[in-house]
Amino acid sequence: MKRLRLILMITLPLLVVGSGGLATLALINSYEKPTTLQVEIKPPLVRVMPVETSSMTLTVRAEGTVTPRTESQLVPEISGRIVEMSPSLVAGGFFEKGDVLIKIETREYDLAFTRAKAAIEQTKLRLIIERQEADIARKEWELLGEGTPSALLVREPQIAEIKVTLASAEAALAQTQYDLDRTVIKAPFAGRVRSKQVDVGQFVQRGMTVATLYSIDVAEVRLPIPNSELEYCRLPMAYRNSSEPNSGPAVKLTAQFAGTTHSWQGRIVRTEGEIDPRTRMVNAIAQVQDPYALLRNSRRPPLAVGMFVHAEIQGNRVHGVVKVPRNVMHSDTQILVVDSANRLYSREVDVLRMERDFALIQGGLQEGDRVCISNLEAFINGMRVSVEETINPIAQISSK
Repeated sequence: MKRLRLILMITLPLLVVGSGGLATLALINSYEKPTTLQVEIKPPLVRVMPVETSSMTLTVRAEGTVTPRTESQLVPEISGRIVEMSPSLVAGGFFEKGDVLIKIETREYDLAFTRAKAAIEQTKLRLIIERQEADIARKEWELLGEGTPSALLVREPQIAEIKVTLASAEAALAQTQYDLDRTVIKAPFAGRVRSKQVDVGQFVQRGMTVATLYSIDVAEVRLPIPNSELEYCRLPMAYRNSSEPNSGPAVKLTAQFAGTTHSWQGRIVRTEGEIDPRTRMVNAIAQVQDPYALLRNSRRPPLAVGMFVHAEIQGNRVHGVVKVPRNVMHSDTQILVVDSANRLYSREVDVLRMERDFALIQGGLQEGDRVCISNLEAFINGMRVSVEETINPIAQISSK
């Protein structure tokens, strides 16, 4: 029994080792050499747009608030109590040039006018009496005296004094007539009322502001333009001793009102005399004629004072320009192009202007070149690409 156990202890390990060796040998004999596969690397697919040069008019954009060209304070030139006021003299009311806006009580000035007329008549009567006395004195001297009578004898100083008094009385009458005329306050221009500070029955003093008015013939918009944009448009500049009219470019104003976008046509008429020291911008003034006109078959609102508007100023005309989407610029001066062999290259270009959605290129591209408009995170000059012609992306961006 012990002998059998010993034999098993010796033979069993040998059997295990031998079976493992046989299995290993079988695996080695069944090994097949792997086949080599050729991996085809496809070039990346990019979209391209053909280069087309064109001529275009640049646009300079700005924003501003509508203001009146003429605004003044209505101030009485005399003192008195208001007895009548025009129904138009309310905030927002319209009036025409020459309309009576306010009437001031005239009793005090009627009395002053009567007194001034009486003073003139009294002075004229004194002058008649003095002249008669002068004639009598001169005749008596001719009868009794010899030589030339003295000026005092013929009452020349008295007559001269009365003439001065008469001139003063006539001036006083003219002043009272002037004051009487000023009891009626008329509109100096066709306009609109911004605000009023008085009402019927109130006593007003000379020089007191009773209302604020502004004209409605022309509306103005102050448009700040950055220095970098000045080269793209021709603003009217004022020079000393220059009498020639300097008409500025046309401008289109747009604004949102009641959920709808409306537009008005105007023109840049001048620039302000100073450059803003804080923003370093030049302020151009745009004018729109007859901003409150009611157009036939149009629901466009008036270009009211205080309305915030966007302005598109007509700029210079440029030629031979290529317009590309702004996001295709690989850097400030580089763009990717694909040659006829479908290889990608970076090219330096002359950028005329960067707009919000577009880049305007004036040099470095020619008709027939193909611009890559796909966004590539990495590329190598000369790498082969697969090309897909695309529709005009400029029209797609412009339609948004």
